[in-house]
Amino acid sequence: MSEGSFYIKEPADMQVVVLMGGLGTRLKEYTKECPKPLVDVEGRPFFDYSLKLLMHHGFRKFLFLIGYRAEMIEEYYGDGSRLGISVTYCYDGKELLGTGGAVRRAYGLLEDDFLLMYGDSFMDIDYEETLYRYFEGKSRGMRALMTVLKNGNRFDKSNVVMDGTEIKLYDKMNMTPEMDYIDYGVCVYEKSLFEDEYLKDITGIPAESGAGENGGPADIKFDIALIQNRLSLDKKIAAHIVTKRFYEIGSPGALNEFKGYVKYRFNEMHPAVFLDRDGVLNEIVFNEDAEQMDSPQKVEQFKAFPEAAKAIKIMKEKGYYVFLATNQPGAAKGKCKLKTLYDINTMFVEQMAGQGADIDGVFMCPHYPSVCENTKEGFLIKKCDCRKPKPGLLLKPGDIYNIDYDNSFMVGDSFTDIVAGQAAGVNTIFIGELKCDACRKLCDAGPTGIVRNVTEAAEFIPDTGKGK
Repeated sequence: MSEGSFYIKEPADMQVVVLMGGLGTRLKEYTKECPKPLVDVEGRPFFDYSLKLLMHHGFRKFLFLIGYRAEMIEEYYGDGSRLGISVTYCYDGKELLGTGGAVRRAYGLLEDDFLLMYGDSFMDIDYEETLYRYFEGKSRGMRALMTVLKNGNRFDKSNVVMDGTEIKLYDKMNMTPEMDYIDYGVCVYEKSLFEDEYLKDITGIPAESGAGENGGPADIKFDIALIQNRLSLDKKIAAHIVTKRFYEIGSPGALNEFKGYVKYRFNEMHPAVFLDRDGVLNEIVFNEDAEQMDSPQKVEQFKAFPEAAKAIKIMKEKGYYVFLATNQPGAAKGKCKLKTLYDINTMFVEQMAGQGADIDGVFMCPHYPSVCENTKEGFLIKKCDCRKPKPGLLLKPGDIYNIDYDNSFMVGDSFTDIVAGQAAGVNTIFIGELKCDACRKLCDAGPTGIVRNVTEAAEFIPDTGKGK
């Protein structure tokens, strides 16, 4: 590996462990004869929607930790082969062991690094970013990662103190006013955290306790929050700040809310606006090293245009999904780290949300086809299908959103944006005046419209009559 590089598992090689053993007592109207992951939501089991997201991101190896009505889950998902995935199972014992105990019971089935999530929550995040931040954190001595959401006590009591992009404290038992973030529900762990040697100080278990299930250590009853708290105190847990709210089905009200969301997102068709970022929504900056204008390579360089939030709100009000579709090869070229590019996108999405302009998703191509002199994160060097003018960034959300591509738009300030839009089969809007002649020459057909800025683009796009 080159200096500063580190190993990252691809999603297809990463084990996903799903906690599915809960009784669902608050949802007993629906769970008397059915485990929570199989509760019907618009004609499909609840967990099918989470699995759809995970498969979209490339995960293929699953371990389900099951308890209540376990046989129903195993009968429905089987070994996963009908879905093109592999599924194995670990059953709860006679006594419920808590979240941490359930994971430890599966110790003999765990891989050295694994992603852990809940089977009764829908968590729509960039899982590739989660894996990157976990393995980048490991290169700095971290042993786990927690996804966190800026919460302000909206969805539950906030329990995380952040210091910039790092976790300062996690404690769900002793909340303080400075806690503004919440544990989102997706974590990544080293398997070694569930060994006796690490747990004995946290739970009081003796170092040697005999053999347990699946070739692992003996069962212990404990909440995984104990591990998370200790890791935060020891500064050994990395963070992935996410920007989309989570959905859970812990109560009838929450279930009905998710049903409405599913109906809008998966069952109804809506067009989308794909927005290029630099020069469209934010200023480009002068790169002193290259002596030319460039994308922001530092968080402090990023400055959104004043009209960006207004334009996004207009698009949303007209009934469109709004996605970013942006080439960002800076890390591949060694100008910055991929972590910085992710941080910039997170900051921008949070800024827009703070002004009432919600962005539905960020689709970024961080790749570059050839190694550069300063390249450090060599895994970013590849010939991909997502780098515009290829249409991959626009097509990527097509299997997790019900998108009306015929009536969608690509908005950008480069001929690559227009070519990508045309290749994806959407309408195109070119922002700028000086480049329009070159744009017409380089494209098979001219853009659908040419405007001066993103506000004019928002006004050019027709109203669908389906705005929220």
